[in-house]
Amino acid sequence: MQVSAPDRDQLRALAELRLDRPLVISLYLNLDPSQFATPPARKSGIRSLIDEAERRVRERNGLSHEDRAALQGALERAKGFLENDLPTDGAHALAVFASEENDLFQVLKLPRSVPNRVAIGRSPLVGPLARIARRERWCVTLVNRRDARILRGGSDGLREVERIHDDVSGQHDQGGWSQSRYQRGVEKEKDDHLKTTCDALLRHFKRQPFQRLIVGGPREVVTDFEQKLHHYLSERLGGRVEVDVERSNPDQVLEAARPLIEKLEREREHDALERLGERGACGIEDVLPPLNERRVELLILDEQFGGVTGVQCLECGWLGLEGDRCPADGSETVQLDDLTEAMIELSVQQAADLLAVHHEREGLERYGGAAALLRF
Repeated sequence: MQVSAPDRDQLRALAELRLDRPLVISLYLNLDPSQFATPPARKSGIRSLIDEAERRVRERNGLSHEDRAALQGALERAKGFLENDLPTDGAHALAVFASEENDLFQVLKLPRSVPNRVAIGRSPLVGPLARIARRERWCVTLVNRRDARILRGGSDGLREVERIHDDVSGQHDQGGWSQSRYQRGVEKEKDDHLKTTCDALLRHFKRQPFQRLIVGGPREVVTDFEQKLHHYLSERLGGRVEVDVERSNPDQVLEAARPLIEKLEREREHDALERLGERGACGIEDVLPPLNERRVELLILDEQFGGVTGVQCLECGWLGLEGDRCPADGSETVQLDDLTEAMIELSVQQAADLLAVHHEREGLERYGGAAALLRF
């Protein structure tokens, strides 16, 4: 099981799973190394999470005997896994989704910490996953004639996901035909190394697409490398950084890349807000209708958006600010203390992107912290 942010297909598959009754348990376990580095600390965190889940099942109202037994069975399976088979290597958090009704048991090792959380619903809670996926949209590739490193993340942190080393011969000064043939061999070895790196980078992109690519290394090697990139990657080039390819740690790479990342993130936020005048919805009241109609291409939220109460249809997932009945199918609605997670999940279901605004918060504030770009 790899440590990775969920890709769009995983998110959508989870978000589209919807049962007739609330029989899915979602558990998020925080494994932040700064807090849970030792077995006793992890054991305490697991115990706290399981206690909360057991309390939720016990106090859940309106459950039939069969449904309560199914929830308890799903929780027992999750409990056994967390207490006996916990895969912690490299993970900063775990997400566990379990449902006896749907024969669902899925575990994701996450590259970023999340708070402990329990949810019981008709579908898995994917909002925290979508937030993690958003924070993994940058790729930094460092490359020289022999070595290459691929890092993923954003302005709040990078992690190394692959390191490549190829034995490439050095130059010699014998002169004549021997030197010429030797040098051609050296160049071919270098070209093969760059091609291997390009292929590895493309595999990472296909598995989990990133928004922008930054490259670092000796200028002549980087220029050659960029020319060999697949056009899927070359069109995402965002600039270059000066950093030691072999010896710099992820924090040092981030320090070199941060100004460029923040500059490009600010530009993206600004461009998104500028485009709202063309085909956008501004404010929570105007965002919810196209979100319900599956017309959202980009959901734009203040990074601290939250605290807006609303309602959700138990049958179709319709979201609104108020109302006892769903206007779409007449079913009962339930009260939500915060619409944020439900909005994100609905955006995932329609393959919409999420933009959490950090730099242009003041510009989004006049819309109440929420807006959307629409497909039509």
